[in-house]
Amino acid sequence: MLQGLMQDAPLNIHDILRFASVAHGSRELVSRNVDEPVWRYDYARAWRRAAQAAHALATLGVEPGDRVSSLAWNTHRHFELFFAVPGMGAVLHTANPRLPEDHLVFTINHAGSKVLLLDRNMAEIVDRIKGQLETVQHYVVLSDAERMVDGFECYESLIAAEAEDYPWPKLDENAGAFLCYTSGTTGDPKGVLYSHRSVVLHALAAGLPGALNFSAFDVVMPCQSLYHATAWGLPFAGAINGVKFVFPCDRFDGASLQQMIADEGVTFSGGVPTIWTMYLDHLAKTGEAPGKLQRVIIGGSAVPRDMAVAFDRLGVAVQQIWGMTETSPLGVVSTPTPALAALGKDDENEVIWTRQGRMMFGIEMKIVDDDDNALPHDGEQSGALMVRGPWVLERYYRADASAIDAEGWFDTGDISTIDRFGFMRITDRKKDVIKSGGEWISSIDLENIAAGCPGVKVAAVAGVYHSKWEERPIMLVEPLEVGSVTEDAMREWLEPRIIKWWMPDRIILGAVPLTATGKIDKKAIRDKYGQVLAEPAT
Repeated sequence: MLQGLMQDAPLNIHDILRFASVAHGSRELVSRNVDEPVWRYDYARAWRRAAQAAHALATLGVEPGDRVSSLAWNTHRHFELFFAVPGMGAVLHTANPRLPEDHLVFTINHAGSKVLLLDRNMAEIVDRIKGQLETVQHYVVLSDAERMVDGFECYESLIAAEAEDYPWPKLDENAGAFLCYTSGTTGDPKGVLYSHRSVVLHALAAGLPGALNFSAFDVVMPCQSLYHATAWGLPFAGAINGVKFVFPCDRFDGASLQQMIADEGVTFSGGVPTIWTMYLDHLAKTGEAPGKLQRVIIGGSAVPRDMAVAFDRLGVAVQQIWGMTETSPLGVVSTPTPALAALGKDDENEVIWTRQGRMMFGIEMKIVDDDDNALPHDGEQSGALMVRGPWVLERYYRADASAIDAEGWFDTGDISTIDRFGFMRITDRKKDVIKSGGEWISSIDLENIAAGCPGVKVAAVAGVYHSKWEERPIMLVEPLEVGSVTEDAMREWLEPRIIKWWMPDRIILGAVPLTATGKIDKKAIRDKYGQVLAEPAT
């Protein structure tokens, strides 16, 4: 083999912010914070503050290979840590505050973190779990000195005396950079250790026109949490392209989002469907318009078609995405192609709104049957979704066994179809497919239809035991507000839209449990309602 004669420059995460500070140095970054005024600065200053943060962490004893945990919202300080920690050769564990506390403790101990940096309104949680944390030596509040919490060190005080440049090392691009944990609904959370290489390659692909299509003219407000799979990689893809970032902190209610969208000229945002249900409800009640907002990416669970239609009427394009912590997380993004556009706008929208997305470079995928035979991409036959690529998990953190097969394929746990245009559609999770009397019922399809009913905030469908049919679907519906929807109204809405035998045997009005990543917690529903249909069949 003849070797190429190009420079062997490693892909390092901190070089993304270095580039942004030079190429887009004056581009504004705006951040809400916990009980502080809105913060405004630019990439050039963010780069200098990241250097100060790296110095401060080194002073606290952080060395290359050490783990540092953050327990923080979407803010400028958290953004700085995304570059400071991996840039100095350490690993940033973005702890999820929505995990049950025993799981939160597990992740920090499993990571073996030396320092824990937290937002001020996380202090109460940390006070409760401090005694269980085995390796943490320093607790730092991401705050100014004026609003500090007793018993903690102060981030702004720590970095204030530090130099604004740092001897950033050239790191092995395969070195660990971020440690993100799954939500652990069926056991302890599992750690996924991203490398510098995987993060940079993911960022380059994510910003392409066939994916998120970022440019320096975009104003991006990430409403997916920075602690959830690095906010789907937006901090890196956005910085590469010089976008203006708007960080909403922990305020994801409709009114707060609308204020930032209107005041800052947000053109692009993303998050889970429940956030956008509340946002659309706010617009409907107030008569406000979405300002300059042009595009919204939605993931975490399937997008209800009626939500996409509602945004379309407001002049906002909806793009579905699919991914998982194990894929860094982007796997597919729903963007049009010439072949799709040739079908006409209505057909194009139908595919964009009802598919999770199309293949993007860097992620290979296939669907297989129960005997591991590859299935055709005809949009009809469904099978287990398998993926592989440079930003896909090889094994979980501290695990001995590989998570992939001999050919490098990772089983996502999803059942899906792939059509002739390369668009993938999730029909269900393997563990959530409902088998009733030998026939399959898609809980995702039922949920999407139900979510379009007026007055519904979120709908969840689960299969539970039935003495005659093995399993039957039940539906849990959370109203937007008390009395906004009834069981009778739900049945009237569903009846003309579904096959008769798909009708849920029981429709229950109540709060829908969500996982720590904002997905519907089917396990919790089955645990609570699993025997609700257990009476003998009549």
